[in-house]
Amino acid sequence: MTLVYSTEIGRIVPEKVKAERPKGDGIVRIQRQTSGRKGKGVCVITGLDLDDNELKSLAADLKKRCGCGGAVKDGTIEIQGDNRNLLKQLLEQKGFKVKLSGG
Repeated sequence: MTLVYSTEIGRIVPEKVKAERPKGDGIVRIQRQTSGRKGKGVCVITGLDLDDNELKSLAADLKKRCGCGGAVKDGTIEIQGDNRNLLKQLLEQKGFKVKLSGG
């Protein structure tokens, strides 16, 4: 049971704990996922050892080059559509070691 109110200090707001992202092993993985997305496929890019700003900037560049939408969630980049080969090519040009996973 957690304390939500105290007569001395009022409402107690719980502190949010920032979850640590798992560190990559040096290999960037591109995986196609459709589960939980109403049949729409997205390419999920994991294993990037970048901070949040670099991740957002890389995602913006990839979305622009692929001509589609996407998002950054929990240290992964999601790009709409099935652009695995183009994404692999773009990431390899930026110096990443890339591996295509199942899907």
